[in-house]
Amino acid sequence: MNNKPWNNRLRKAGKLSLLIFLYSLSLTSLVMAQSIKTLNDSNSKTISFGNQKLKLTLDYNRKANISLLEVNGQKVMEGKAGIYSEIKTASGIYNTLNLSTQPIISIDKNIIKIKGIRYGDKDVIINETWEFITSEKDVKFNVERSFSNPATIEEASIPSFNFSSINTWEGAYQGYGGLAWFYLFNEKLATYGVHTNSSKFWNSKTRNGLSVLVDAPGKQVAMKYSRTNNDQLAYGVTVSDQEMIPRYDAGTNRKRFIRQNTNVWSAFRVSSEKTTQKITLSYFDFDKEYGRGKYVGMNGQQVSSVLNTIARIGVIDAKHFGGNSWHTPYGPICLHEQYIAQLGLAINDNSYLQGYQECLDFYRDNAIKPDGRVWARWAYNNVDIMPGEVTDKGFYEAQWGYLMDSNPDLVTNVAELFDQTGDIKWVKTHQLSSEKALDYIIKRDSDGDGLVEMMTDSYKDKRGSDWIDIIWAAYENAFVNAKLYFALTKWAVIEHELNNDLKAKQYEDFAAKLKRSFNKPTTEGGFWDEEKQCYVHWLDKDKSVHGRNMVTPVNFMAIAYGICDDEKKTKIILDNIETQMQQEKLFFWPLTMSSYAPGEGKEEQFPFPFYENGDLFLSWGAVAVKAYANYKPELALKYVRNVMERHSKDGLAYQRYGRVKQDGLGDDILSGNSLSVVGLYQAIYGINPLYNRFYLNPHITKDLAGTIIKYNYRDQKLDVGLEMSKYSVSNGKHQIISKKDFGFFSKDNKLFYFNGYEAKSSLIADTKSSKSLILEVKDWSNNKMVLNVSSTDNKMEKINFSVYHLTPNTSYNITRRGKKTLNVKSDAEGKFTYGDVVLIEPVEVVISKQ
Repeated sequence: MNNKPWNNRLRKAGKLSLLIFLYSLSLTSLVMAQSIKTLNDSNSKTISFGNQKLKLTLDYNRKANISLLEVNGQKVMEGKAGIYSEIKTASGIYNTLNLSTQPIISIDKNIIKIKGIRYGDKDVIINETWEFITSEKDVKFNVERSFSNPATIEEASIPSFNFSSINTWEGAYQGYGGLAWFYLFNEKLATYGVHTNSSKFWNSKTRNGLSVLVDAPGKQVAMKYSRTNNDQLAYGVTVSDQEMIPRYDAGTNRKRFIRQNTNVWSAFRVSSEKTTQKITLSYFDFDKEYGRGKYVGMNGQQVSSVLNTIARIGVIDAKHFGGNSWHTPYGPICLHEQYIAQLGLAINDNSYLQGYQECLDFYRDNAIKPDGRVWARWAYNNVDIMPGEVTDKGFYEAQWGYLMDSNPDLVTNVAELFDQTGDIKWVKTHQLSSEKALDYIIKRDSDGDGLVEMMTDSYKDKRGSDWIDIIWAAYENAFVNAKLYFALTKWAVIEHELNNDLKAKQYEDFAAKLKRSFNKPTTEGGFWDEEKQCYVHWLDKDKSVHGRNMVTPVNFMAIAYGICDDEKKTKIILDNIETQMQQEKLFFWPLTMSSYAPGEGKEEQFPFPFYENGDLFLSWGAVAVKAYANYKPELALKYVRNVMERHSKDGLAYQRYGRVKQDGLGDDILSGNSLSVVGLYQAIYGINPLYNRFYLNPHITKDLAGTIIKYNYRDQKLDVGLEMSKYSVSNGKHQIISKKDFGFFSKDNKLFYFNGYEAKSSLIADTKSSKSLILEVKDWSNNKMVLNVSSTDNKMEKINFSVYHLTPNTSYNITRRGKKTLNVKSDAEGKFTYGDVVLIEPVEVVISKQ
């Protein structure tokens, strides 16, 4: 056969392909050249430069100042003071807006360098060199800096960014997952300081976002945000040898948010050595970066707004995560809150998860006493401490009493964060500390009934023991024991994963004993009140019963955490609560449905309703939604919508809501105000990331059908589809569809299906290539499995299917398109593997036991 003509065609085709490639390359270069522009006006001494998304103007007329910054066409900064360097010493304020000499400019294509930036006084002279490098994706702003001699700096913004208005951006996400929310800068000179090297400014209305990333090798980076006297937003970066220390309060120096002042940081020393600082400015589309999908039957903007703002404000700083806002006068963190990791489930930002990992490491190393007791709180100052009970890091026991739920809650947060990250190496570093915290509180079961006791024997001691801290819950406390049960069941799973089955069994056995005692009637030493038809708050040592007033968190936790698995009791509790909710027309569940008895709480809590004796605290929304979602999801959804409606009126920026007027109250703002939305995600949409799989267990109503949630799971972007009795998860390549709950996982070319809540996969499909796969599970039981199998690819390919959890050593028939094609036998472990060809059109595959 003569191959010459064919070879000639190949050569011609190759030349054509090369020409097309070279043309594409030149076209790309042309587009880049058009989008990256640099224009020097030597008369006005300004340089305009940037790319398609960022445009800057540098003013070098005896100054060094970015006088204009445009982000995606929006002028976010314009004026004589835009981006510049500034320091304050004991003798004065000095900046690059007024230089002693004219700086020197050089331009080489997309690189601008400005040398000779000299400012200061006779005590200290600062010399800087700026360099801007523009690319398609960002603008790099590099600074070299040296001081003429070592000096004490009172305040530094190196550099300072001055945006046009406090409303230019809604907020700025911190590198550790926190938020500077400018809505809370409700007075001039309000200032918030944090330890981070990145800030992502965003505005959900314009969709514009500006990322600022600072790299200062060998140095510590801090940032601050201030509302100026003319209502601009001033953002300052500080680079120092040691971590910046807050200036206030005197003696504690932990306050991150101050009023009527911009000097949030203490003075610090600088050396005369040359330092380098690299700042990367880049644009992001807020919707693309933080878009959450298609909401049906819910106001998606409100849901997103709550999760973008309220849910994050309990993150006070790096390594300081809690539920109380950084805006609070004394900035407390309650370690006795079990839902901080749970917030991350709906926030769904890897920065939050990584930041909380670092925080829990900090708590592990600094917030656990040698005997295993977990310090209950941290704050800006010591106004709330039990005398003498505070560490140099600011952890303390509250003045109201030993709040014992800090022990199980720390463990719960570690466990729930592990579910979201799957980081087995990290959770291993928390094994001993978590065991220590659990063992400490388990030892407080002095009478061996499985219910742990508090530090006080009677309400007459007038000491708190849990989150409801000024109600005098004593001895055997249902609130704390419910939390302990949840922590034990969560941590036992991790002990198994860490190959410590003995310890896991110890915790499982104690949890089982706790559950049995918890459900006993009060006449037998349990918490079930036969007369009131609810779980009580606590039992004193003398066996007297207290908190018989339907304390909602106690009863919601009992149901949501699986302590109460009696359908009749569940129905009675939830129906009774709902009946009273309708009678009072409350928009949200209160802490108690009726009053504590006289003497059971601090005097100021009476008459009912007031504060912890009957007001509405939104922080218990997630457990309430979960309790109702399994029973009547329409009721759970009603109260989520009520919270969304309230958010549209006041932003949920309160500590609590009054019972009588249902008005916002308190000088604090709780991130827990977002937890009903977290419950929407977890219990109604059914989104539950777990350590080895993405578990989907929806409880949607008809009006939510059609919802598609975009969700980040580890390094994958998932689309979660919710139709009535038809749920799906897709990572853009593989998809699983099912009419009931299931687990999804995909790695490399493998797709894992988990039947229901099973922790081990029931089916693994190995495509051995980049081929996509769609599995619709129509039925899955030990005797019969029915699948629709298809692919979005045109190419047919053989795929290996491994099926697990079958009857060992048993024959199964495989039927395709209604015709028997194969007989296989499971091995001694109840598994078999077979190969099949996947087609574009769905093929029904039935696997049935002979």
